[in-house]
Amino acid sequence: MKRLYPDQPVVGVGAVIIKDGKIALIKRGNEPARGKWTIPGGLVELAESPEQAVIRETKEEVSLEVDNPALLDVITQVDYDKKGKVKYHYVIVEYLVHFKSGTAEAASDAVELQWVPFDEVENYTLTASFERFFKNNRQRLEKSSSY
Repeated sequence: MKRLYPDQPVVGVGAVIIKDGKIALIKRGNEPARGKWTIPGGLVELAESPEQAVIRETKEEVSLEVDNPALLDVITQVDYDKKGKVKYHYVIVEYLVHFKSGTAEAASDAVELQWVPFDEVENYTLTASFERFFKNNRQRLEKSSSY
């Protein structure tokens, strides 16, 4: 499946991991949005459910074991090039996941990981899709901080 100039939307997942009142954010190492901050995640693979994908991607990207994904939101992100052609089109299924074990560290295409208090998240340069998701779901996430 092509990510750049796709023929159809690409399905991704995002993992909201909350620990001690802080959310795990990663700095992206690849396009799109290289250098911007978001939650761990990635693409759903063939024959994989979004729930399986978010568990796998969390392990690959931040070395954490998680379980019990709970659907939070679905975000659509479409980016156009200068000629108006669709450059990227993602449908991102965002899940709150339960931390089981592991030591968080940036891996895969994440170049940095930070545990960020909710009141500092918007001080980071966020991806457009995560910024929209966070604004729409902040209160709900803060209430879920003990998940």
